[in-house]
Amino acid sequence: MMRLAGISILVCGFWGSAIAGAAPYPPPVVARHAMVVTAEREATRVGIAVLREGGNAVDAAVAVGYALAVTDPCCGNLGGGGFMIYRPARGRARFLDFREVAPQAATPDLYLNAKGQLIPGLSLYSWKAIGVPGTVAGLERARRLWGTWSRARLLAPAIRLARHGYVLTPGDVRFFEDDARRLARDPHAVRIFFSHGRPLQAGMRLRQPTLANTLERIARGGVRAFYDGPIARAIVEASHRHGGILTLADFRDYRPVVTRPLRCRYRGVEIITAPPPGGGATLCEMLNILRGYPLGRDGFHSALSVHFITEAMRFAYADRNTFLGDPDFVDMPLRRLLSRAYARAIRRRIAPHRATPSSALHPGVFASPEGHDTTQYSIVDRFGNAVSVTYTLNTFFGTGFMAPHTGFFLNNEMDDFTTAPDHPNAYGLVQGVVNAIAPGKRPLSSMTPTIATRGGHLFLVTGSPGGSTITTTVLQVILNLVNYHLGAAAAVDAPRFHMQWEPDLIYYEPGAFSGHTMTLLRHWGYHFRAGSPWGSRDWGDAETVFVPSKGRLEGVNDIRNPAGLAEGD
Repeated sequence: MMRLAGISILVCGFWGSAIAGAAPYPPPVVARHAMVVTAEREATRVGIAVLREGGNAVDAAVAVGYALAVTDPCCGNLGGGGFMIYRPARGRARFLDFREVAPQAATPDLYLNAKGQLIPGLSLYSWKAIGVPGTVAGLERARRLWGTWSRARLLAPAIRLARHGYVLTPGDVRFFEDDARRLARDPHAVRIFFSHGRPLQAGMRLRQPTLANTLERIARGGVRAFYDGPIARAIVEASHRHGGILTLADFRDYRPVVTRPLRCRYRGVEIITAPPPGGGATLCEMLNILRGYPLGRDGFHSALSVHFITEAMRFAYADRNTFLGDPDFVDMPLRRLLSRAYARAIRRRIAPHRATPSSALHPGVFASPEGHDTTQYSIVDRFGNAVSVTYTLNTFFGTGFMAPHTGFFLNNEMDDFTTAPDHPNAYGLVQGVVNAIAPGKRPLSSMTPTIATRGGHLFLVTGSPGGSTITTTVLQVILNLVNYHLGAAAAVDAPRFHMQWEPDLIYYEPGAFSGHTMTLLRHWGYHFRAGSPWGSRDWGDAETVFVPSKGRLEGVNDIRNPAGLAEGD
């Protein structure tokens, strides 16, 4: 982040060429045949090794998913869930939803006391905060449908990393240090991530033999081992001991969902993204609104461009939480929200030089984010198959709890539901009634794994963690490439901004705007706050593969993540 602070942002139309030449962004990794970009270097090496040995993009995605559960324990996971977009070189793209679900005993008032008041921390850091994990079922479903390698072969690298360990870098340990107090509350976590009472330091070797045993059980028994065997029993027994509501039936009943991805078009690019409960509808609504503005002519982060992008964010986030939720529980007007006529109607409400009052939009219903401990990885293989995966535990390390003899953290995804009317969740945002808790329901998510094509050819594979900024991060990567013609590295690494309707603020990274731009925007009625909406360490991590032409792949590990790696073949 410090490397971004000194960037001088110009407001003229040729800003894109200025940043490409002057900003301290490392160049992308270039390859001809295949590319893997993940949030952690060892996981990237696992993925590229699978591709070099003949596996396809889905094989690599499964191997990377398990490897990240070992090497990125704050965020990669067995105890959480997520989304996958798979676009084969030939055939139809598919969306795999392996999001966590609410236990059958969950109720809308689960986190309220007898007076109807929210019990602080119960939806975040208690055993009642845990949704039924979906990662193992999701990865196995992907492997069986689209992969070519055996489960045991794909889990072998993760088992090796867990059993024999790997040497930690400063990028690896930053989360242990920041969350040390919370991790110290769980004795199982202390045995793994602490040494002599202190969190592990850079240069130490992290070994996780208990997690290796769990991975070996999954390698032998697959989904059954996790959801109908000793792993599920250990989690359920720990949940019961600590006042949780998980049951073995919750695990046995869990099923990932395979469906069609959401599609929209923007200036000659087809966007293939996550339908609800994911963030793709919000992404497409923003892009539909922005089709009507000449952003490239106005200039990168000029006052007028920022104004129009901010308003698109504001209206789309208001709609997101008024209308969107789990499609099995919510009747959503997607056709209307994503129509060109609706986008035109919104543009008519946006004044050229004046902020729209947030109070004028769907009063009483506000945006709900995804946790910022999420992780993203993007893969393209030599056949042209592409995979984008985003998965999460919600907050960093989820609940911070491990069941005995399992070795992995459990999610606190239940906080992504509406836990109480008009009460802000972990990120200071109040959620809508469409996202109320119900048994078997998936909470609304900001996760937006995305693949884009141009002229029928693969163009972009991206996604990000970053809480409620996930969808706006993906939006800005697309705008930076399509409207401003920035190179791959600048498109990913350029400073970002974010508006989520409520609170009525533009959040921004250091260096995002010139003083002149901010002066104009303040005059038009905007208010600013430096930093992310929840004041975290994280502004997204858009691990991205860009395909500018046939036979050329450009991989970008987001500059914000020192632990990540792009590697090609």
